[in-house]
This record gives sequence, structure tokens and C-alpha cells, in this order.
Amino acid sequence: MITNIGLLLLLPLAAVILMPWVSRLHRRAADVLAALTGLGLVALCLRFIPLHGETLTLRALHTQFAVDGLSLLFLVVVNVVAFFCLLYSIDYMNHYDGRGKFYALLLLMVLGLNGILLVRDLFSLYVYLEIVSIASYVLVAFNLKWDGIESALKYLLLSVVATGLILVGVGIIYLNLGTLEFAELKLMLAAGSGPSAVFLLAAALFIAGFGLKAAIMPFHAWLPDAHPSAPAPISAMLSGVVIKVAGIYALTRLFFDIYPSPDRILNVFLFLGVASMVGGALIAYFQRDIKRMFAYSSISQIGYILIGLGLGNALGLIGALFHVLNHALFKSLLFLNSGALQYRTHTRDMNEMGGLEHRMRVTGMTSIFGTLSIAGVPPFNGFWSKLFIILGALAAKQYAVAVLAIFLSIFTLGYFLLMQRRVFFGKLNLKWKDLKEVPLTMSLAMIFLAAQCLLVGIFFNEVLRYLVEPAAAILLGGK
Repeated sequence: MITNIGLLLLLPLAAVILMPWVSRLHRRAADVLAALTGLGLVALCLRFIPLHGETLTLRALHTQFAVDGLSLLFLVVVNVVAFFCLLYSIDYMNHYDGRGKFYALLLLMVLGLNGILLVRDLFSLYVYLEIVSIASYVLVAFNLKWDGIESALKYLLLSVVATGLILVGVGIIYLNLGTLEFAELKLMLAAGSGPSAVFLLAAALFIAGFGLKAAIMPFHAWLPDAHPSAPAPISAMLSGVVIKVAGIYALTRLFFDIYPSPDRILNVFLFLGVASMVGGALIAYFQRDIKRMFAYSSISQIGYILIGLGLGNALGLIGALFHVLNHALFKSLLFLNSGALQYRTHTRDMNEMGGLEHRMRVTGMTSIFGTLSIAGVPPFNGFWSKLFIILGALAAKQYAVAVLAIFLSIFTLGYFLLMQRRVFFGKLNLKWKDLKEVPLTMSLAMIFLAAQCLLVGIFFNEVLRYLVEPAAAILLGGK
């Protein structure tokens, strides 16, 4: 098991190094290497599930790596979504040059995400965060069109602010405590070492920096521009996993596992969560660009996760962590749906579509699965995580938050059904009369993700037992 920790980093690193040579042999060789790497990473993650909350550690190159219940949940999310994005890319990349470069950058992003989840000190977390960021900037601009380059530059400039804030926070912690190791920081902060006001300043810097990475309102400005410009698999990765690992995971690790008694922090999470949930949904309603609509809805769904964290009780935390998994599945599916639509129609404008269910049945049917999941309609997966968050709000006597969460779920269903009507239902636009469904690997990726949205909802109890509850135990202080 310990060697598997190293393989989660070494396997994508080896694929990144080999990809330029393999892609020169044959483009299908690059496809095979990418898909097998993704599948291997999923298999490695699944081998950790029988640990039942046990923590495994590995020290290499003067750095400690570890897998516990919290990091395992996020590792499964990252590598499962990455595998389906790699599978989808096999045919999707027929419209792009530089297939080998794309796979190498995507796997470099996965390497960085896995590194964030495995390391156990703040400086190493920062280093892997930068690896993810650099790969993301290039991938957003991968089509080399004006809007992609502009969005990548905007993402870069805002991300530099975020990483600068994080680095200053790291510096404050090191200057006052002389260490950046998670375990040592936890003991020293619990013992009251150092000035508390200084650590609150560092906490504020971390919330702003990682909040920008998570696209939490009001730190969200980069996300709606980056999504429409990026290739569809990258949009799925950004929304499905990057904003959660680079933002939500880092915040939960810091303020539940390291900082003591984070009551004031929880109120901040609750406030930012409500703002994101409401603001993201309202702006999404008015979008014509399907990928911008999905981007703003991601901000809204991140709000649900923050609310669950801000409640601080067992039900809220279970709901938040379960929603991390669920949102990764259904939002990745929806972005791959949007990529399929753009692949065939060459537009993202929903008003130019219509009646496409008659020509793109796989895309249309799987999009319905994604719609029902994001709206929290039973038995799909989104229902259970939202239910736990609402129950957590009721248990905390946050009745207004519970009512708002229910209302926003209904509102989300409304604007997603409007999207379905504009894109798939109604009379077929005559210019799409000869349209065909997307190629095989793109269809398979959407079908598998749609199936997971349903299966996770049906077998939610097993998912809770083996993935979500061990992660929640870490946040609640149990190891």
C-alpha cells in the first residue's frame, strides 16, 4: 500500500515524460498511454478503500506523503474524473493539433492534484498547487484563439494574486512557528504557541487565496471566462476537480485538521457559501452560452459545499464531502455534454440549438441524467448530498439556510430544464438536420459518468460508508 502512494505521483510523471516520444510513433499510441495511465491511477486509488480510515504515510525526498480518509475521497474524485476526461479526449482531440502535448499537460495537472492531496506540509502543497496552475493556464489557451488566450491571461493574473496571498500566509506561519509540517502545526496551534492575531491574519490570507482557487464568490471572476474557452475535457477537470482540490480540500485540511476551534472561520464559510449558492444560480439563469451557464452553476454548487462545511456538524460535513464527489460526477458529465454539442454544432449559443435530442440521443439522454443530478432529484446522487446539507442546517437551527438551499435546488432544476428545452427539445432547427452523434469514446465517457450519477444515488449507503464517512471523521477530529 505504501508503494502505491509513490505510484500515484510516479505513474503520471512517467507518462508525461514518455508522451512526446510515444506521440511521434502514432497518435493512437498516445491515446493508449493516456488511457492506461488514467485507468492505472483509478485502480491505485481503489486499492486504498479497504483501509477504513487508517492513515498510511511515506517519507521520500525529505517530504512526507500520506493517505487518510479525507485525501482518499478527493483522490478517487480526481482520478476517476481524469480517466473519463482522457477517454473522452481520444476522439475529441481530432479537432485539435498537438494531441501528445494535450495529454502531457492534462496528466501533469493530475500529477499536481494528486501531489496536493498526498503531501503533509504547506510548502509542498504550494509547490504542487503551482504545478496544477501552470498546466491549467496552458490548457485553457490550448486552442490558441483570442478568447482562449485572453481567458488564460485573466486566469493567470488572478491566480498569481491567489498564490501570492497563500505564500504570504505560509511565510507568516513559518516565521512564527518555525515549521510547515501539518502534524507539528496542529500540535503547536492547539497549545497556543505564538500570537493568535497573527494566525487569524494568515487564516484570512488562506481563505482569500484558496477561495479564489475555488471560485467562491466574490473570488470567482476567472471561472466563467476560463470554462467557455477551454477544451471540454479541461472544463470538466476545472469544474469537476481543480476548484475542489486547489480550493475546498486545502481549506478543509487547514481549518478542520490544523487550525484549532475554527468557529469564526465556520461563520465565514457559511456566509461565503450562501453568497455563492445564490449569486451563482441567479447569474446562471441569464446565460445564453451553455458553458458559461454551467460555470456559474458550479459556483452555486460550491456554495452548497461551503454551507455544509460552515455548519460544522456531522450531517453538514457529510453532506459537503458527499457533494464534492457528486458535483464532480454530474458537472463533469454536463461539461462533456456541452463539448459534444460544440463538437458537432460549432456553437455554444443555446438559442441557436433546438430539437437536438433527435440527432444526438446519447448526449441528450445523459444530459437529462446530469440535470436531474444537479437539481437533487431522487434517486440521483445530488439528492442525497443536498439532503444531508439541509438536515445539517436544520440540526444547527439555521432554518433560513435550509429553506434557501431547498429553494435554490428547485430554481436550479428550473433553469436546467429551460436549458434542456432550448437545446434538446422542441422543433429541430433545420440547419442541424444532418447532425450525427459524437464518436464512440466521447459517447462512452458520457454514458459511464451518467451511470455513476445514478448508481451512486442508488448505492449511496455504501459510498457513505467507504468514502464519505472516513473523510468526515478526519474533519470531526476522529482518526
